[in-house]
Amino acid sequence: MTKQELALAFQFEGLIRSNSYDPDWIIANMMGPNVMWLTESLSQVMKLEPSMRVLDMGCGKAVSSIFLAKEFGLQVWAADLWIDLSDNLERIRAFGLDDQVFPIRVEAHDIPSASGFFDAIVSMDSYHYFGADDLYLRDRFSHMVKPGGCTQGDRRGGQGPRG
Repeated sequence: MTKQELALAFQFEGLIRSNSYDPDWIIANMMGPNVMWLTESLSQVMKLEPSMRVLDMGCGKAVSSIFLAKEFGLQVWAADLWIDLSDNLERIRAFGLDDQVFPIRVEAHDIPSASGFFDAIVSMDSYHYFGADDLYLRDRFSHMVKPGGCTQGDRRGGQGPRG
């Protein structure tokens, strides 16, 4: 496949922001489905404003975290258990976002946070790894979100606005 054919294969109608990213970079950092497409799709139904504090739980190689910071001016805590922090930081620095995206290594059931710290919590194609308990969002995440904030999971889980 030529570079031009690859670029065309990574164009998805209605996802203008993610269409501008290098397909080779996306492929090199994929851990499943195209997380940029998932993140941009979520951004179309979730209110995101510059300087919001967002926890990206199960971020993998921080692609979704980078996208959220770069495209929406968010501060993102890129939380993952399995991916090396230094590798994620290197990807984050390559985009000049090390003052907006903060990689952390944490097990989802043990994440420390002050009540009401985050404006939103998201999880792209990873919630099924740690959120199998029906009460997980309520018991583990909801206290971390400000009143009126939002928790969003992938299509297998998630909640709407918290109030």
